[in-house]
Amino acid sequence: MHSEHGTLYLVSTPIGNLGDMSPRALDTLRGAQTIYAEDTRRTQGLTTHFGIGARLASLHAHNERSRIEEVQALLREGRDCAVVSDAGTPGVSDPGAALVRAVADAGFSVVAIPGPSAVLAALAVSGFPSDQFLFLGFPPRKGKRRREWLDRLAAADVTAVAFESPNRLAGLLADVSAAGLGEASACVCRELTKLHEEARRGTVNALADYYAGETVRGEVTLVMDRLEGVTNRREGPDSDAVRAEAERMVGAGASTREVARALREQYGLPRNEAYETALKVEEAAADEGVDE
Repeated sequence: MHSEHGTLYLVSTPIGNLGDMSPRALDTLRGAQTIYAEDTRRTQGLTTHFGIGARLASLHAHNERSRIEEVQALLREGRDCAVVSDAGTPGVSDPGAALVRAVADAGFSVVAIPGPSAVLAALAVSGFPSDQFLFLGFPPRKGKRRREWLDRLAAADVTAVAFESPNRLAGLLADVSAAGLGEASACVCRELTKLHEEARRGTVNALADYYAGETVRGEVTLVMDRLEGVTNRREGPDSDAVRAEAERMVGAGASTREVARALREQYGLPRNEAYETALKVEEAAADEGVDE
């Protein structure tokens, strides 16, 4: 490393409670010439609160690579730079990795200032085994990438941790249940370190039912217990029997909603899987010209 050059510091900031800001993090930010932030408006509130006067510059997913030369030039001049995310540890499901790699490859010093992390806080609160864990970040919203994400979760044999936005939590839990993991133990951590902090535990099915009718606020971290063998322990109902029952009810004139409710109650199917089955059977009957 070039000791006469500046250092790039990766500074963890509070995920909610400003009291979690460490003295070392404060000293580092106060000594930096430039702080690169995911959202400068949010970081401005932090720097103002703590009386930090460093220059703020943006560093987000759309400009990270274009910032590399600028950061390296500052380091070459002997200026220290810091990177922060909106909350928690920079580079963890946030921009920063490409910059760190480029700076390190160029021979400059990169130093982490550890501190708050939603991943580790939720993992600890969950009570699930933490000797090994899989962090999956935010799930893709739809399509093939979402199915692949769910497949990775279902294949995990260690505790799994994921982020999700509050308005998409119910949909994620429903999809995890539909992937055959309804009986897996999970913990939904919300508003960690804040006044209304919540850690709600239960099976995925129970949590999916609870959050289906809830207005969820605050950032969410989902933790799931080791999944090895869950699918085998929870053998699903006979698919032929499920379809036969759906066909019988459709033939008798039942609505899609009535069929879906019956499949949930009789066979324990997740809400979205039961509805999709009912809808497919109804559409197949219509395509065949059956007059029900």
